[in-house]
Amino acid sequence: MTETAHSPGSTWPQHIARWLLGGALIFAGTGHLTVGREEFLAQVPPWLPLDPDFVVVASGVVELALGLALIIAWGRWRVWVGWAAALFFLAVFPGNIAQFTEGRDGFGLDTDLARGIRLLFQPVLVAWALWSTGAWRAWREWRAARSATMEA
Repeated sequence: MTETAHSPGSTWPQHIARWLLGGALIFAGTGHLTVGREEFLAQVPPWLPLDPDFVVVASGVVELALGLALIIAWGRWRVWVGWAAALFFLAVFPGNIAQFTEGRDGFGLDTDLARGIRLLFQPVLVAWALWSTGAWRAWREWRAARSATMEA
């Protein structure tokens, strides 16, 4: 888990994918705090026991932090940032499910088909975060080493 910025375990396609994901998170986080705030408020499930405005602002701040971290993180920190981003995408998934099941419109997702396609994209974001940061590979290597140690 201690690779350098351009080690063989971290390819240029991974760097580009990580930077693109980081940029997308910065863009989304900025939207949470500015022009897209009303749209994001509409996506907060009514059953969530938190103030919707707090949820939108907090998730925007987290997206900004994760986006920046994805762009600048190196070595073992990049792996941890990958896991943090993947966990964030999992944490907001119930909101995406609620948007689909409750038929809530937002950001052009105004049909069940569009909202359903958006649901299918969430696992792609998780995989993107894990692959582009080397987190998935680091976890597999850790598991293999642990398994070898247990067999010895």
